[in-house]
Amino acid sequence: MDLLRSCRLCPRNCGVNRFDNRVGFCGSGKNIKVARVSLHHWEEPCLSGEKGSGTIFFSECNLKCVFCQNYSISHKGVGKEITVERLSSIFLEQQERGAHNINLVTPTHFVPQIVEALKLAKNNGLKLPIVYNSNGYENVETVKALRGYIDIYLPDLKYYEDKYAVRYSHAPGYFKVASQAIEEMFSQVGKPKFDEDGMMTSGVIIRHLMLPGLLFDSKKIIDYIWQTFKHSIFISIMNQYTPVNNVSQYPEINKPLNQKHYESLIDYCLSLGIKNAFIQDEGTVSESFIPDFDLRGVE
Repeated sequence: MDLLRSCRLCPRNCGVNRFDNRVGFCGSGKNIKVARVSLHHWEEPCLSGEKGSGTIFFSECNLKCVFCQNYSISHKGVGKEITVERLSSIFLEQQERGAHNINLVTPTHFVPQIVEALKLAKNNGLKLPIVYNSNGYENVETVKALRGYIDIYLPDLKYYEDKYAVRYSHAPGYFKVASQAIEEMFSQVGKPKFDEDGMMTSGVIIRHLMLPGLLFDSKKIIDYIWQTFKHSIFISIMNQYTPVNNVSQYPEINKPLNQKHYESLIDYCLSLGIKNAFIQDEGTVSESFIPDFDLRGVE
């Protein structure tokens, strides 16, 4: 928890004292803030299964992409502050609901509090796999602090070229820091493992959301993943980019993804020999897939 006294949990390295409720780029103070707790059925099949993934959506974000579908919580900070003890109880409640796992969505800026809550919950009977569902913009030292607490890493790998990371996420050096963080994640959990029902119990799934017009950048992402990990991880290639009101200032991405570009990326993966991949059907471009951040399950 002392890490919050001069916060450098993420590559922003703001150095603010969050115990004084000073905030840096992410906008988070000393207290955890959560916007929604639910059983989520729209994650990768080996995470959602039949009963759902036990998602906890944390408010605020250290990346704040201009196209974020969860804009109300990542940019506007919708949510409710809770204690470490309450978060620990939420983990156990998700287990009681039958969740396949505990899914920590955008957790980076609350890592110290999450670790404390996991310690409490495990002492009180929490046995589910823990999923770290991240935007990929992580300091390696923060990821190292998670060793032994996380079973499944679910990071994004958004951009290869820095110009896109700067324009859409104000995140210089994104690929370098994200790739180093992902390699640390893999070193902790290794190759994927599944239970008898096909649910993932440990491993890494790298998500890549294709953006309009960035097929060439996406291919570079795929090249890196394949050359680095081969069949030792899963890739989730997503076509669900949904232009929302806040991208109107970026006309080049203020439109749906070209489905032919998506299919071209899938063909490229097949040509490389990639087998461990999740892909999406058409029809995912809809605001109806954006959760309602109504504080359900928080209080």
